[in-house]
Amino acid sequence: MNNTFDNREGWIWMNGSFVPWKNATSHIINQGLHYASAVFEGERAYNGKIFKSKEHTDRLFKSAEILGINIPFSKEEINKAKDALLKKMNYLNCYVRPIVWRGSAQMGLATNNADIHVAIAVWDDWASYFKIEDRLEGLKLITSPWKRPSPETAPSNAKASGPYVICTMSKEYAEKKGYHDALMLDYRNYVAEGTGANIFFIKKNEIHTPIPDCFLNGITRQVVIGMVQNQGFNLVEKYILPNEIKNYDEAFLTGTAAEITPIKSIDDINYVTGKNTISYKLMNDFTDLVNSSL
Repeated sequence: MNNTFDNREGWIWMNGSFVPWKNATSHIINQGLHYASAVFEGERAYNGKIFKSKEHTDRLFKSAEILGINIPFSKEEINKAKDALLKKMNYLNCYVRPIVWRGSAQMGLATNNADIHVAIAVWDDWASYFKIEDRLEGLKLITSPWKRPSPETAPSNAKASGPYVICTMSKEYAEKKGYHDALMLDYRNYVAEGTGANIFFIKKNEIHTPIPDCFLNGITRQVVIGMVQNQGFNLVEKYILPNEIKNYDEAFLTGTAAEITPIKSIDDINYVTGKNTISYKLMNDFTDLVNSSL
């Protein structure tokens, strides 16, 4: 069994220096922990190179800007730090987690004197967000009782830690009922996404995906859209009502950790899965794509 995440060997890049993993700590009284004043990224390295590293760093800085956080390093410094950490940890295929948070210089909701911290960690035991056997068979989803909020009430364009509490509650809800993940609707009752991945639906030569106007337009989502368009599929971004998802033949999730993962069912709606499906082919095509881009 792997060590817990606070008890591992190796290094974490923290505020400009490499720190032993077990020493990369922050005081319990800090704004990032108490008020979710933090932004982060989820990235993947394949064969020693981080996929879309610059795009992820751009989004990290954009998320910080939305929350009013001024990152005390340049984008170039963050990109170099990620690469240096990968080499220091001697990882070829791994997950990469940059995080930025407000520290302990002050407490309360005011942020005028806040100190900003930046850390990057990598680990190699997240081969996928889902088990390989579940990915091959297809995931079972259940609709979550929690919904994506209006962009007027939450920073939907930022990968910020606060809104993810809705995802953790939805994930727990699904797993307790025997499902792999949850389908999240938005505040208007349109289909939004999974708990940590975007969603696509397939009908013959058309692939439909929800409009990301109150949830993240994932970097993997954007890559997949380009990939399927290049293959000749008619990609349509549209508002999708829950009662419309029964009209599709296949469905799949996309995300940095999930990559492309077929969906077997949502609630009592079943989809086609298996080696002869479009979803299965796209899953393998994405694997080829991320490796060919190195």
